[in-house]
Amino acid sequence: MKNILIALCALLISYSASAQYDPAFRFGIKAGANLSNINGSNDLSLNSGGSAFDFKDNDNRSLGFVGGVFFRFGKNAYIQPEFLLSQKGGRFNVYEDGVQNSDGKVDVRFSNLDVPILFGVRIAKFFRINVGPMASLRLNSNGKLGDSFDDVTGGNSEAEFKNRLAYGYQAGVGLDFGRLSLDVRYEGNFTDVVKINFNNATTASQFGKKSNLFQATLGFAIL
Repeated sequence: MKNILIALCALLISYSASAQYDPAFRFGIKAGANLSNINGSNDLSLNSGGSAFDFKDNDNRSLGFVGGVFFRFGKNAYIQPEFLLSQKGGRFNVYEDGVQNSDGKVDVRFSNLDVPILFGVRIAKFFRINVGPMASLRLNSNGKLGDSFDDVTGGNSEAEFKNRLAYGYQAGVGLDFGRLSLDVRYEGNFTDVVKINFNNATTASQFGKKSNLFQATLGFAIL
């Protein structure tokens, strides 16, 4: 019983000290998950060897990891730049002559370096609202979308991924509990994250899609 009381007292003291933490500058680490998708207003059809192939958007979202560091300058009104490694992706359904292929789901994955710069205000002591622009640099991809186009065209699509650098925005809300913070955001893109040019396509010369995602992260302020 004595040990339990000591542990509870230590926990209360630690929480009290953390609750008083409210500096004008924060630096910390954060990690969480993305639920992302890639879609656009136009679907793509390609003809190859007399067969028609259709790539359709899939509403299922891909789960990915996000993590990095953040800086916060200010209290009630603040600016918060971040540097995040972010896994994103999306899925497409592939149909041949109107019938979905046996391997008709293409799961596209990207690893990105995201740099959002958020402008926020704090309401009461714990609740925050923030929004701001973001730049996203694609570091690599799993190549499955390009492989799918090569399969359709017999390896002659000469598809190339364009736009390694995309621009978008993030908007969301956050909660602060001393050094701990919880953020939930929506992310959208102004520019295409997937843009493929075809040298030998018979019915389409370009394939462009934008990304969007929901993100939840847990952060810890080191300073």
